[in-house]
Amino acid sequence: MSDATAGEPVPSEDFNRRLALLLSMAMFVLVVDTSLMNVSISAVVRDLDATVSGVQSAIALEALVSASFILIGGKVADLIGRKRAYILGLCGYGIGAIAMTLAQDLLAIIIFWAIVGGIGASLLLPGMQSLIHGNFEGADQKRVYALVGASAAIAAAVGPLVGGFLTTLLSWRVAFLGEAVIIAVVLSGAGLVKDVPYSGPRQVDVVGAVLSVLGMGGLVLGVLVWQEGGTAVGALIAVGVVGLGSLVYWLVRRHRAGRPTLVDPTLFRSLYFRLGISSQMLQQIALGGAMIVLPIYFQMVLEYNALEAGISLAPLSLSMFALSALAGKRAAHRRASGIIRIGFLLLALGLLAVVLVVPHADSGWALALPLAVTGAGLGLLVSQLNNYTLAPISEERVSEASAVNSAAGSFGLSFGLAFAGAVMLASLSAAFTAQAQASDVLPSGSKDQVAQALEDDAEVMSNTQLNEQLAGQPADVRDEIIRINTDVRPLALQIGLGVPIVSALIGLGLSFRMVRLPELERRSGVEDVLG
Repeated sequence: MSDATAGEPVPSEDFNRRLALLLSMAMFVLVVDTSLMNVSISAVVRDLDATVSGVQSAIALEALVSASFILIGGKVADLIGRKRAYILGLCGYGIGAIAMTLAQDLLAIIIFWAIVGGIGASLLLPGMQSLIHGNFEGADQKRVYALVGASAAIAAAVGPLVGGFLTTLLSWRVAFLGEAVIIAVVLSGAGLVKDVPYSGPRQVDVVGAVLSVLGMGGLVLGVLVWQEGGTAVGALIAVGVVGLGSLVYWLVRRHRAGRPTLVDPTLFRSLYFRLGISSQMLQQIALGGAMIVLPIYFQMVLEYNALEAGISLAPLSLSMFALSALAGKRAAHRRASGIIRIGFLLLALGLLAVVLVVPHADSGWALALPLAVTGAGLGLLVSQLNNYTLAPISEERVSEASAVNSAAGSFGLSFGLAFAGAVMLASLSAAFTAQAQASDVLPSGSKDQVAQALEDDAEVMSNTQLNEQLAGQPADVRDEIIRINTDVRPLALQIGLGVPIVSALIGLGLSFRMVRLPELERRSGVEDVLG
């Protein structure tokens, strides 16, 4: 018996290391991008004269666009060619990175980074998975998936630190310029990529595509508009709910008619798949909520710069990386459902501990242990959820199921970013107004002005920023408003963390149902890395 059959398969001698490295670099950029933005919030706000809520909306919108178009992106890649979709996706992401380097206002970031870059991601991910399948075989293919997965994990771990370091010592623009350079290097190796022909049906489910965009977009945009104090919030959310409901009806009806669908609804007949994809979405809601509320807390309450914020987030990101790697290697003979249950439990406990510590914290070190517990829970979930979700899916359908899994995760991330931020700002406005109205120091006219200003534009401000805006006010009025700001910001952030906590608790409840099901055999491949 040869070594290849007795143990792990041996990679071939003609393994294309350069292509494998370039694909890993592309995945690194995809994952590190949002981390750079999160730790740079205060710097972007200051340099562009923007608002925290505006930057947070741009971050949520980027994730939303990626989620809304990722299913469509897979079909577009089938029709125009996987290699062409891969190149276009890289170009879209590169345009977003260059726009961040040159942007002079928030509108440019929304158009080019959030929308163009988000569409680029929706083309890049499905195309990349197909190209790995078509350019590598056997042991080489597994090796590339492992490299790409490791690249994603490393990016998640070091992203806040690298972003904080570059933003503080140089500029957040330099960090995004670095992204653009990496993308240019990856594009330079496009000639190494062999296109993968598509032989399936070429009909496009246009109605399904439109309904998916309306459904996911309506819900998240409704939350973002509510956060900004806009109108027609109920109409947007209603469009989202009706869009998703109509999508389900349309997919079932079209499938029964024997016509191609955006997503095969029979995938959801598997209880394992339904539980897995729901848990994936809940985990991403928790991650998105935590990764918008915590950076705002560090930068706007503790007044940390980007590097200090990145270091403060390191216990979460590094423990997430360490536990995902450890569980992936050591938990092969343990039940995935049991590990998922422990993951959601640690996630909920860690976030609850953060809520308890926040009012008493005078530095990021006070949150180090709770964040490490939170990251450990996320790491356990990352190591198991993709495999659990795709385990019941046949080999020929795993790419489609993985795309649905990616869309659910991206939607969860965008919803968590948007909803946690909106809840935080609404809580800030309500608490500030209540304390201002109850104050014995503020004159009646000032109380009304504070309430009206917050109703029009609720905003998280550091005490330094607020003190600058209050220049010229009587000392007692200025001190009272600073006191109120000091009191209400931690409360608002605690309430904002309720979004990821509730998601973690719902996920914990689902995990008990998972544990009661028979364990399925784990997939022998690692194709779920890109899920």
